[in-house]
Amino acid sequence: MKMPALKKFAKQLKDNGMNTLIMEWEATYPFQNHPLIPNQFAYSREEVKEFVGYCEGMGVDVIPLQQSFGHVEYILRHYRYKDLREDQKDYSQINPLKEDLAKELFTDLFKDMISTHQSEYIHIGGDETYLLGHSKESQKKVAEVGKGRLYGDYIKLLCELVVSLGKKPVLWADIALKYPDALKGLPKETVFVDWNYGWDINMFGKHENLLNSGFEIWGAPSLRSHPDNYFITQWEKHFRNIREFIPLARGFGYQGMVITSWSTSGLYSSYWESPKDIVELYPVRRVYPLSGFNLLVEAYFKAANQEKPLEVDAFVRKYAQENYGLSSEESIRFWKVLGANPYEINQGVVSDPKLSIREVKDSAIWVQNEMKRFNPIKNKEEFKHYQLMSDIRARYLVYMDVEEELNSKTFDNTRLPVLIKTLKGLLDQEKELNARFMALNKDFLFEEEIAQEDFLRNSKIQLLYNRLTRLAN
Repeated sequence: MKMPALKKFAKQLKDNGMNTLIMEWEATYPFQNHPLIPNQFAYSREEVKEFVGYCEGMGVDVIPLQQSFGHVEYILRHYRYKDLREDQKDYSQINPLKEDLAKELFTDLFKDMISTHQSEYIHIGGDETYLLGHSKESQKKVAEVGKGRLYGDYIKLLCELVVSLGKKPVLWADIALKYPDALKGLPKETVFVDWNYGWDINMFGKHENLLNSGFEIWGAPSLRSHPDNYFITQWEKHFRNIREFIPLARGFGYQGMVITSWSTSGLYSSYWESPKDIVELYPVRRVYPLSGFNLLVEAYFKAANQEKPLEVDAFVRKYAQENYGLSSEESIRFWKVLGANPYEINQGVVSDPKLSIREVKDSAIWVQNEMKRFNPIKNKEEFKHYQLMSDIRARYLVYMDVEEELNSKTFDNTRLPVLIKTLKGLLDQEKELNARFMALNKDFLFEEEIAQEDFLRNSKIQLLYNRLTRLAN
């Protein structure tokens, strides 16, 4: 996000009773002694300091989130840090036995962030450590003391490091829930964030272990998460998550609440120069920008600021009437259209096995046409995001219908001209969709990033068209 957009968002938080913003800067943070970590979209140090000062001046605490265990591809991809890798090919995770090297690196990174942030907290990440116990050294320790201690000993080192710097460590709770012995010996200042995006509270492990741990706990639902991407947003899932988890967390006595909003999956695909040298990392899954989700952001504000659970249907209808000027009847139809067709497709399989890709495609086209029927009289630019998202999804599912036919064992080669024509039609839409995306997000994202997003969003269609036209000639 551009800095003016970040400031606008921070002001929106303040105006709606929020007092904290957790920033996972990742590779957009301008580390002074580590010039390889910041990427091409990194902010300047002056921008970061000015933004933090702006937020703090309004009473919004900015907590830096620096992943320090897993989700560190953007650091470990560089051979300066190769000795910290748990795996030399899948370098998403720190080897927890490299304690001296890790302490040296993260002391430097944490101190840098302390110099630009005023918060009493540092969020150290610690979630989704998929490679836990992967290396030979780690396997040996697991055999001796178990995965819980492998994780816990390293997390203890990080937490004690944060405390030694005069700050309170914050971390995600999923791994500690899975391995409760990881909770032992952590500094009393440690804060856990129990993130739950709509599942049973015991999904990661026995929830009582966390509640009885004695540590301060915050809760975290989500407004963008798996399986959301550019082609699907599961609106009802996120509304349900907000409605159900916030009162649950309040009942547990949690002392804070964080709404998470994930622009990517946190997983990366590597673009290789050779089997050992990498050119760039690309997120495996990208999500439509936060600019299109003010409805969910406002729903969180509403839910967080009241004791009773959010009445979702009433909230959406009221929002549509007050913010878009839709009639009562139109607001009901809007919610029906927005929540329709929330199905994911993986390897040609629809998340609802009762449905075919063609049926999902037809439903997406219905949503697309219904969205065009609305004529908001207020906040027209905000409403255009819904229409663009529906157009992007319908286009994608037309492509998926073509892809499914080509994957069929009964594919008839005489159908190639028809499929090529369909793909050509989709490509003809690309320029207009890209222009709309730019118009709606030019003040939100960097122009270079928009171009990258456009390329990745359209690549599958272009590549398949090129392949089929070769066959037809």
